[in-house]
Amino acid sequence: MSKLKLPGLVDVHVHLREPGAAQKEDFSTGTKAAIAGGFTQILDMPNNTPPTTTPEQLQNKAGLAKDRIWCDLGFNFGATQDSSQYFPQVCQKVFGLKLYMGKTTGPLLISDPKEQELIFQSWPGPQPIMVHVNGPEVQQVISLSQKYNKSVHVCHVTGDQMEFIVNAKKQNIKITCEVTPHHLFLQKNDLPKLGSLGEMKPPLEDEASQHLLWENLESIDMVATDHAPHTLAEKQQEPAPFGVPGLETALPLMLNAVFEKKLSIEKLISMMAEKPREIFYLPVQDDTYVQVEDAKVYPLADLKLQTKCQWTPFSSLQGRGEITKVVLRGTTVYEGGMFLGKPSGKVMRPQVT
Repeated sequence: MSKLKLPGLVDVHVHLREPGAAQKEDFSTGTKAAIAGGFTQILDMPNNTPPTTTPEQLQNKAGLAKDRIWCDLGFNFGATQDSSQYFPQVCQKVFGLKLYMGKTTGPLLISDPKEQELIFQSWPGPQPIMVHVNGPEVQQVISLSQKYNKSVHVCHVTGDQMEFIVNAKKQNIKITCEVTPHHLFLQKNDLPKLGSLGEMKPPLEDEASQHLLWENLESIDMVATDHAPHTLAEKQQEPAPFGVPGLETALPLMLNAVFEKKLSIEKLISMMAEKPREIFYLPVQDDTYVQVEDAKVYPLADLKLQTKCQWTPFSSLQGRGEITKVVLRGTTVYEGGMFLGKPSGKVMRPQVT
């Protein structure tokens, strides 16, 4: 087998569920899932119960994570009309401001255009405003970015948004975007087989829309899993909650795509390590890397998952590459499927001046 050495991977979009829903995931299990998937830095989203919309809630999260995290962890802050008063106070502590302009889980939906304008006006940092926005409504995000000269990052991009994003980039508007593995590798016609395990926002797309993502991959800045675990019992409820886990399956899916010549290994490293660090001002991790046996091929159903929810929507697909070792700051923290030592992850702050 051939060995591939990758930099520690980065995921800017995960939902670790703590506080408020630790039956789905917590800081310990979620960061174990990250390390097992090759991620050494991840950013947690704010739509908890209660949401991360005050300095106190942000500090509470950091306190809960202390001495329990296996990879480095940073936080994104929730945007509301009320939370805007805290932006100057938290700006140096968070990596992104999350603005929900489309339907989501939790209480953070901001659909009033005046409130959206207020948030763009008020955000003081160079870190991106991360937007959850439906379809062509991304044009409103592009207009606000241009009007207020703010960096925006489109979460879980869909095929019908790519034309607008590509054109905005050509105009040098400060816009970046991410794509999820589930939108790259699953389609709407998988839903009869997946059932409620395929319920997510944005929903799975048809083949033509998925093709637009692959066709425009050079204009997509990064892969982000939108890791959003729920228990199987919760997923079987009516209506089923939105979201799927993804930290442990992203790299094997993307490596398989490299093998199929859908992208280069250089593009994979750019999307899963270099660009996320650059765009979100993440600190450098010295002597940190992931060792992979890249010839290993296996059904993703065979993965021994670390995520607390213990299921994956990708169980019918093939993965490539077995992670044999993860080294964090010179210390081996994962090898041969085993976690070594104690949790040594750090709560991060952005490297902005």
